[in-house]
Amino acid sequence: MSAGEFDGLAAVVTGGGSGIGLAVARMLADRGAKVAALDLDPGGVPAGVVGLKCDVTDEDAVRAAVEEATERHGGLDVLVNNAGIGAQGTVETNSYDEWRTVLDVNVLGIVRTSRAALPHLRRSSAASIVNTCSIAATAGLPDRALYSASKGAVLSLTQAMAADHIAEGIRVNCVNPGTADTPWVRRLLSVADDPAAELAALNARQPSGRLVSADEVAAAVAYLAGPSAGATTGTSLAVDGGMQGLRLRK
Repeated sequence: MSAGEFDGLAAVVTGGGSGIGLAVARMLADRGAKVAALDLDPGGVPAGVVGLKCDVTDEDAVRAAVEEATERHGGLDVLVNNAGIGAQGTVETNSYDEWRTVLDVNVLGIVRTSRAALPHLRRSSAASIVNTCSIAATAGLPDRALYSASKGAVLSLTQAMAADHIAEGIRVNCVNPGTADTPWVRRLLSVADDPAAELAALNARQPSGRLVSADEVAAAVAYLAGPSAGATTGTSLAVDGGMQGLRLRK
């Protein structure tokens, strides 16, 4: 299914102002959904998408934004928990404050938004939650201890939420992108000693030989969120160019 498959459905996308979240918001809107994009800076959302300023570490702000989105669109059917931040470092190198910050955004951000959305999702006949996880949840990546810990929590949280809410008719799944071509990755490349070499290494790490695009991740989110995936819950869908599952001979 594609155009029109989300007709009559309302969606909230956190971190919807850039990168994967922006691609998701745009794709859901193109397929007929009424979309609200929550972001610290929602100024870049396209026409037809409601941009709402929201910090997912602020429970009051999250609740107010979800309520406003629900009132504007007459309900809520789809929640995409995409807001997140990255971190580099081993278990020794990140400060405890950075640990608290990343876990607060990447894990508790999902908790806050889901808590605000669940009362509305329970009233939907097509309710779904999709969390943005990562290849870092399922593969050991160097210099990503904190980020990996946060995304491992997202994977486990997704499965637990799916079990908790299946009887209410709410499906919960996640996408596990590989290294995606997003503003955050481009910022990392810009400060590397040799940006071209670092980009080549990131491309080579994925069997497909290239970065994942934001639109490719958005398409996976749209599938899991939509009616075509009505029998799918508690699932993680890898969008990683084969990085998790393939072992190619050189």
